Amino acid sequence: MHSKAKGDIAEAKGVKYLCSQGYTIIDRNVYNRFGEIDIIARKEHVLHFVEVKSAQSYEQAVNNITRSKLQKLNRAIQTYLQQKKYSLDYCIDALIVVEDEIEWIENITL
Repeated sequence: MHSKAKGDIAEAKGVKYLCSQGYTIIDRNVYNRFGEIDIIARKEHVLHFVEVKSAQSYEQAVNNITRSKLQKLNRAIQTYLQQKKYSLDYCIDALIVVEDEIEWIENITL
């Protein structure tokens, strides 16, 4: 299976997980000149920009969230917020998907 297909499956699992936790999905696979935002969700009055990572192991998936990736993601988020004119609080989260296991890491930072 190609990595794009694996990523799509992981994102679908992530969406299902977030919905089961009471999040509302606002958008998916948002592209702009700085990169892609995998999932944008909302719970209460906070937007969650979610990076989905999948791999053969947890460590491998987590290690794919690099400083460079977070910097690009942050620029993509700022552009998205300006375009949509959102003024809500937000955070960057990660969903680590390894086979059928999902780990939710909230509020990751640089």
